[in-house]
Amino acid sequence: MPPTPRSKPRSAKITAKTGRSITPKAGGSKVVYANRELSWLAFNRRVLEQARNEANPLLERTKFLAIVSSNLDEFFEIRIAGLLQQKDSTGGEASLDGLSPREQLKRAFTEIRRLVDDQYACWHDLLVPALAKEKITFKTASQLSPAERTWVHEYFAKQVHPVLTPLAIDQSHPFPQIANKTLNVIVTVDNPDTPEQESLTAVLPVPRILPRLVQITPDKRGPQTFVFLSEIIKLCAGDLFPGYHIISAQAFRVTRNSDLYIDDEEADNLLKKIEEELRNLRRGAAVRLEIEDDAPAAVFQLLCENLQLDEERVFRLKGPLNLVRMMSLSDLVDRPDLKFPVFAPVESPLLKASPSIFASIHEGDILLHHPYDSFNPVVEFVQQAARDPGVLAIKQTLYRTSGDSPIIGALIEASRNGKQVTALVELKARFDEANNIKWAKELEEAGVHVVFGLVGHKTHCKTSMVVRQEPDGLRRYVHLGTGNYNPKTARLYTDLSLLTCNPEIAAEVAQLFNSLTGFGRSPEFKHLLVAPFNLHSRIQELIANEAANAAAGKPARIIAKMNKLVDKVTIDNLYAASQAGVQIDLIVRATCCLLPGVKGLSENIRVRNLVGRYLEHARIFYFENAGAPLLYAGSSDWMPRNFFRRVEALFPINTPALRDRVLHEILPAELRDNVDARDLQSDGTYVAPARKEGETDFSAQNHFMADAEKRAAAQIEVVA
Repeated sequence: MPPTPRSKPRSAKITAKTGRSITPKAGGSKVVYANRELSWLAFNRRVLEQARNEANPLLERTKFLAIVSSNLDEFFEIRIAGLLQQKDSTGGEASLDGLSPREQLKRAFTEIRRLVDDQYACWHDLLVPALAKEKITFKTASQLSPAERTWVHEYFAKQVHPVLTPLAIDQSHPFPQIANKTLNVIVTVDNPDTPEQESLTAVLPVPRILPRLVQITPDKRGPQTFVFLSEIIKLCAGDLFPGYHIISAQAFRVTRNSDLYIDDEEADNLLKKIEEELRNLRRGAAVRLEIEDDAPAAVFQLLCENLQLDEERVFRLKGPLNLVRMMSLSDLVDRPDLKFPVFAPVESPLLKASPSIFASIHEGDILLHHPYDSFNPVVEFVQQAARDPGVLAIKQTLYRTSGDSPIIGALIEASRNGKQVTALVELKARFDEANNIKWAKELEEAGVHVVFGLVGHKTHCKTSMVVRQEPDGLRRYVHLGTGNYNPKTARLYTDLSLLTCNPEIAAEVAQLFNSLTGFGRSPEFKHLLVAPFNLHSRIQELIANEAANAAAGKPARIIAKMNKLVDKVTIDNLYAASQAGVQIDLIVRATCCLLPGVKGLSENIRVRNLVGRYLEHARIFYFENAGAPLLYAGSSDWMPRNFFRRVEALFPINTPALRDRVLHEILPAELRDNVDARDLQSDGTYVAPARKEGETDFSAQNHFMADAEKRAAAQIEVVA
């Protein structure tokens, strides 16, 4: 990387070998940190920014709006739920910035309400009018024409009414169990023959199988008109209560605590324990109620009392209730002009020209940058291994994968072909627990050795190893990645893949697998950085080394790209390195508890965030090392959970051509981005990068796509 001017070094100390830091001071004042929850909410606001951005295609903007809601769902299910438990139990530990759980909740809810208000303003004031101009309209029940109302009633009678079950609420019918994140309609009725009696209330749980967004004018000659399922049910609710008069009907939705609490050491059978806990999640404590804003006071009070929610955790919304459902609109509307242009990942010419993927890897290491480079070679790595008569064994980690995973199929095929196959399936991959239990059972039935890794640790590393008999003996081939073995998300997430048969790297990958499947209290790794063994301490050593080099007047620089930066020791050591004069560039997609640009503390640190068409997911770490750069990529963020409670692996990128691609193409492009990037300020806000006079737009993601298309075109020309 080219040298970057740095500020005058300040005195700083780091004791990295113990993984501790001597906390640097900002001009003698208290060290400052960003709050984890507020930092994440700032990231989600960046996603909303993309929904508001008119430079994005209209249907893609609706997707970004849906992602904001999906992100908030998970935030409530995990982060807010955790803070509520801390507040209600022992008061909880203070956050890095010194806030109690109660204070964090107060500030988080203030920001969430602003975010939700802005989200619905984006929908009603920006997206709905823009969609209408493109003849894509959304209507409420009251806006339907007579012909549309007739169509809706017929649709309700045929498709909805048969699967709805009204649940009365009275002395003989207790308040029903409301499942997590499901659509429900609460209906209040009275008997017209006895108007003096109290009204009656019932809940209509809506099965997930029903589409939430319904096109009511299938005639393609006219505008496409959509209505939300909740509007249809409210309009036709009277059909479910013959003889009664509908007083009110409102859609509502409950979000519940969805974190799994598993003590691995106490669980005799981890798979069965997790299956049990997944069933219990349906009854997790309610943490949020979303309800339409016209709900009567009595309905509002009934729900709050039975869900045990105070008003702070209730969101009255001017519909539609669940904007996550807008994700399907792009599939329902055939308008390529309102979507991102189709992009086809480029196939590696090195792999296409070779008779087998193993022959290609034997010629030299291969680095793939997804989604610009196709993920097919990673799938083919396992598929060819399953069918290659020379392959004796396959070892594979699985954290998240697709519903129709070709990798799962290849592992099953390999086992049936007589190869020894071992799969480390992470049963506790959040929100994928049920899928992974299903895969584990299918793999076991096919004869695959299925293990669940280290007790008390999630297996999050992305590693695959093939042992192959060759003329000169056994050779190990490995894939190491930053992303999951999921062909679908590989087209949406940016990640790196390394395919290598380097004996030293392969030997350590084998040692990692042996530690996960057998016993290994203190395995030694010289090339890989592996959590929970040497990753944290080694990262601190590398940061300390840069600080020492800067103090000695040697070249010193750190570039680190990750999803989240939360670990206090690492942050303190980065602060100390900054004071020593190290120029530090951090590319952090979401939560960042480090604050850059604080006088006397972090003046040499720049933090930026990239939110674009693809989800930035790669983790890349560069250390100048006095002119002998060290470059790593892998699965780990800089968080306590990744360092100490997960099995993670960072791998070195040593091949000169591959290093050059990362150091002179990938990282510089992301640091140059002035379209999708925002720079974090010392007050925790994000602003657009400052531009020099005459500087043109530059999007790193667009640059990588254009480069991939040029490479693909060059291959076609060569073939022609």
